[in-house]
Amino acid sequence: MDLQLDGDVALVVGAASGIGRAIADEFAGQGCRVAAVDVRPAVHESARTLRAKSPEDVYSIEADATDYAAVQRVIDQVLRRWGGCTHAVYAAGAGSGKYGFPFWNLEPADWDRVWRVNLLGAVHVTHAVVPHWIEARRGTLLLLSSIAGQIGSQTDPPYSAAKAAVINFAQCAAKDLAAYDVRVNTICPGMIRTELNRSVWEAWSERQPAERRQSYQQWAEEKIRRVTPLGRWQDPEDVAALAVFLASPRARNITGQTLNVDGGQVMHW
Repeated sequence: MDLQLDGDVALVVGAASGIGRAIADEFAGQGCRVAAVDVRPAVHESARTLRAKSPEDVYSIEADATDYAAVQRVIDQVLRRWGGCTHAVYAAGAGSGKYGFPFWNLEPADWDRVWRVNLLGAVHVTHAVVPHWIEARRGTLLLLSSIAGQIGSQTDPPYSAAKAAVINFAQCAAKDLAAYDVRVNTICPGMIRTELNRSVWEAWSERQPAERRQSYQQWAEEKIRRVTPLGRWQDPEDVAALAVFLASPRARNITGQTLNVDGGQVMHW
């Protein structure tokens, strides 16, 4: 399927690994110029890998999305380099690193960084790029949330609450930007092998007595059997395929939506 993205410019924040890297890869494969952004230096290696696979221009930038001035500089660099930014994806995320069930196992201080990375980073990217989109009267924004943001997962309450806020913010932005033909959507991944998913297991495992501890694989497979109707992992590439479709003209009437890539775990009746 031709998604008609050839020559577009895609900004992907959180592109050093996991879902963000897969999305950057998919945009490059569709003929887009890609700005890969991450707080970690590994983003430069990810960009080199993408350049080896794609003839299109791939540009890597090391920046912290929780710093609004840094995000503004990123957008300025992208606009100077390519003259525009057609699509923006916010795929950065962080959990508390603690097992939050019950929630009073955590302290209020455990919330701050989780909210700054998951919500304020997304807000910073949106604020920085929106003036360009309003002038161009074109653009798409995708924010990565989580099924935890829909079901109030007790595993990590700060993460769940922040991801719920991401969904709500995306809906607000979608309504505000519709008049400028800018579309905003949210994807909620389910069980995906990422550093963040593994950190959830680690936090759980630390609180278990020795006889109840499981390996990461055992823990994940048991959870998948229990909560996922399709009974299998989801992959970063599954999310990436939906991400580029939502960015494409074929999705021109899709905005303000929350789409789950979760093997059926969350179903709204």
